[in-house]
Amino acid sequence: MNKHYRRYGFESDLEKALNRVDFFRIFHTMALRYGFEHFGVLQLANEHETSMLSSRLVLHDLPAGLAETYDKRHRINDSAIFKSFYKSTIPTVWLGTDASENGAAGVDFLDQIGFDMALAIPVHSIAGTRYVVLFLGDGEDIGRTEHLEICYEANCAFDYFYRQVLANKAGMGLTPRETEILRWISYGKTASEIALIVSVSEHTVNSHTATILKKLDVVNRTQMVAKAIREQIIQ
Repeated sequence: MNKHYRRYGFESDLEKALNRVDFFRIFHTMALRYGFEHFGVLQLANEHETSMLSSRLVLHDLPAGLAETYDKRHRINDSAIFKSFYKSTIPTVWLGTDASENGAAGVDFLDQIGFDMALAIPVHSIAGTRYVVLFLGDGEDIGRTEHLEICYEANCAFDYFYRQVLANKAGMGLTPRETEILRWISYGKTASEIALIVSVSEHTVNSHTATILKKLDVVNRTQMVAKAIREQIIQ
């Protein structure tokens, strides 16, 4: 990175970070430094797509099983904090004491997940995919200076995390041929049509399709294409 990018006190940590463990430590330390107990990095789905908190978290230090327990009782799509991500990209502090001002819906997520305070910082990848860095705790409101500092640091840390870890996941392990077949499927081509286009047998196309389904962990072609677009495998 060019030297004019200012990362302040944790530049060396970012430069050395290579994997999930390194970034886990960076985000966890950041959370504690600003008075929070936990963090989570969420990838945003389509606003109207049913989402599970556990499946949206790409990195977090929440207590074991907390996200899965939440998913059994609630849908994150229905929470006010989730809906706010599609109305504004301004970093927002949510407090349990806001109930009287915002109504029950304003603090539903905090009540359901068991914390008194949340700081949501919308971020995005260089590919345009939207994420949110979420800090959770039971402390008091964060001051203006600390708010600005943690928002800047979270953006820097996420930028490195995406380029070093998440971007390397792009492709989900698909081979060039599998990606090519996936792209033709997204255009609505049948297996027999794709076989003619790429000069292989229809059996081979079906075999590749089955492999793609398995690698993307989906059950049909519609889900396969939707996830491929969401993960930036195809445009």
